[in-house]
Parts: sequence; structure tokens; C-alpha cells
Amino acid sequence: MFSLFRDSPEFERRKKTPFSPPKVTLSEVRSAVPKHLYEKNTLKGCLYVARDVFCAFVVYKLGWLIDSSTCALVERFGMSSIVGALVKWSLWLSYWYAQGIILAGWWCMAHEAGHGTLSNRRWINHVVGFSLHSFLLTPFYAWRASHHAHHKATMSIERDENYVPRTRKDHGLPAESLARLSDYHEIFDDTPIYTLLRILIMQIFGWPIYLFTNAMGSPRHPPGTNHFLPSSAIFEPRQRNYVLASDAGIGAMMYLLYMWTRHVGFTNFLKLYFVPFMCVNHWIVMLTYLHHCDPTIPYFRRGQWTFLRGAISTVDRPLLGWAGRVFLHNVSHDHVSHHLFSSIPFYNQPMVTEHIKTVLKENYNYDSTNSFRALYRTFTQCCFIEDDGEIVFYKNKDGQAARVLAEDALDAEPVKYLIDLRRHMLSNPCHSLLSSIQ
Repeated sequence: MFSLFRDSPEFERRKKTPFSPPKVTLSEVRSAVPKHLYEKNTLKGCLYVARDVFCAFVVYKLGWLIDSSTCALVERFGMSSIVGALVKWSLWLSYWYAQGIILAGWWCMAHEAGHGTLSNRRWINHVVGFSLHSFLLTPFYAWRASHHAHHKATMSIERDENYVPRTRKDHGLPAESLARLSDYHEIFDDTPIYTLLRILIMQIFGWPIYLFTNAMGSPRHPPGTNHFLPSSAIFEPRQRNYVLASDAGIGAMMYLLYMWTRHVGFTNFLKLYFVPFMCVNHWIVMLTYLHHCDPTIPYFRRGQWTFLRGAISTVDRPLLGWAGRVFLHNVSHDHVSHHLFSSIPFYNQPMVTEHIKTVLKENYNYDSTNSFRALYRTFTQCCFIEDDGEIVFYKNKDGQAARVLAEDALDAEPVKYLIDLRRHMLSNPCHSLLSSIQ
């Protein structure tokens, strides 16, 4: 029981180990992965989609039985109204939990379609991804554009698109040599209740806030940047018609929801769609936040960033255990391998993880800390980074970092990794991952 509130051995080991960039090259990592794992099976991908849709439909139909069944228990079988109410709301909580996870799986499946992993047929990926994301009011093409930019520059302070840390200067803190403990506490020290409230706001509303305002996105984008305006700085001119298509998909879904709500009533809309939709927002924010924000994981500035360094500076977590494997399609269990090989189908990623672990060794990041404990830890300890430094870690409310750099950390020459990457790109020009980096 108490292990739920403790940090994992993997996290503690990273804290105690000074960080040095990996010596392994991208070619060595790629050579460890068998070629057959790149193969996409359209039938297999579509069967996964069909399974997810079927599960959501079955749970939805069961949801319609909750109120009538509990009323029958009270009226026909003499169950007390209090017990009947407890049974009813227990069933609704179960429905929201189950449907929220299943629909979060829809979101993850659309994410995979955005990477083109469901099929070699481009139109299948587009139809599936656009349909599933639009159902969840997510702008498929718009988010796909920013997400691909994130994959090209993961953990780059200057160029990443998601969860870019704010600096000492952004928070108005004094210089490190002048700052006192009270300066940090004045900004970051909250009461437990207020901290919990902030976490709840992030978990429930963080996803739409990011889409509408670019909150925690790249600070290089001007105010007003969002995922719905084709003119937003996130997008290139060639992507703007796709942004309009995303907006049209969401508009169509909102109209369908309006018509359906008129038919079934607002209460059923809230119970059957809206609450599970908010649960999806929670799971998506949680998993993406914990992939890339951790006190022991480095961020890189331009002089030290490489594709390989950024890709492996993510964290694999056993979020939701078997349910995360089954319904979230390995997105948290195998996130490191996904960043290295985003064109490999999700059902092959567990095998990819096992292969890359043999090469990355201590540079493979895994954390078995309970995900809710990890969420609280990251939220309270990842406060800001320094304005300078080529490799930096988050600092906490006391102005202290959980991890330090090894003495030789900056002696490594990232140029050799870029040369290695470029050489591999020239020898494998058709590989989708490498073409996306270009």
C-alpha cells in the first residue's frame, strides 16, 4: 500500500547518478531493431480500431441500462432508496472510468494514424485518425502538425512544441547568486489544497486550454497562437487547408452532438458523452505530461541537442498496467521506442523496447512509480529551469535540481551524432522517420 506513495528504484537511481549524454549512436540503436518490426499490417491495424469501437459501443449500451436497472431494484425488489442510489452512482462511476479509458484509446489510435502506422495506405490512416479525433473534438490535422514538430525537436528548449519549461527569467526570479529561499517560496510554495486544485484544473481542462491558447507550448510563438486558426504560427502555409478541415470535422461533430442531445436530453448527454470526454482529457494530459516532464530527465539547448538525445530523454511508465497496454496501445509503456521509431506500428513497440534496452542500457529511462504519485511529484518539483546552460534539469520550489551533470557531460561532441544521423539519412532516404526529421 505504502509503495503507492514512494518513488521507484529507477527514479532514485537516476537521482543519484550524474547525467552524461549517451555515447551510443543512432545507427547502433537502429541496428538493434529487426527490420520486420517496421512492417505495417492493414488488417491488424483495422481490427484494433474495430475492437476499440466495439468496446465503446458495448459500454455505451450498458450505460443506458444503469438508471432503469437501479430503479427496478428499488421499485420491484424492495431495495432501499439509499442503497439504490449508491448502486446507481457506483455503476455510473464505473461507466465513466471504463468509457474514459476506452475513448482515450481512440485518441491514442488516432495519434498512431497520424504517424501512419495503421496501414501503408495513406487514406486509411487519414480516415481513421480524422474520424476518431473529430469524435473527441480534437483537431486531427492541426494537432498532427504540431505533434510532428514535437517529434523532430523533442526536449529542445528552443524548438520543442510541448511542455517547454519556463525559465528563471520567465518567473521573474532573481539571479541564482542573489536569490534567497523566500524568493522561490513566494512564487512556488502553495498549500496542499491549492496544489491539488491546480492539478485538477490541469488534468480536466489542460488539453482544451493548450489547444486554444498554446499553454505550455513553445514560448517562441506569439500570443493568440492556437490549433484552430490556419494563420497560427504553429503551421506552415501548406498545412493551413488541413487546419480548416480539422475545424470542419469538429464543427460537424458538435452539430451531431447538438442533434443527439435534443433527442436524448441534456442529462444523458452529460452522463453518456461529456463526463467520459472529460476523463479522456485527464488521461491524455497525464500521459503526455509524464512522458516528457520529470525532475531527473534533461532538457537540451541548441549546442547539445541531437535527435537521439531528445528522443531517449523521455520516460516509459506502466500507466494503467494491462489496461494501458490493451486500450492505450502501449503509448506510455513504450514511449521511448515510439520517439525513436515513430513509424513502427504500436503493436510492435514492446519488442522494439526490448531490443533498444540492450543498446541504451543505463540511458533507457523507465519509472515504475505509481503514475498518480509521479504526477504529483512532477507537478510540485518541476518548477523552472535556468536561463543558461546547455544541458539543464528542472529545479524545485527551493531552487534545487534533483540531478546534476557528470564532469564530462559537456565534453561529448554532438556533432558526431549529427554526422551519424545524416549518414544514415543518405543511406535510407525512404524511411519515414528520417524524412520527417528532414
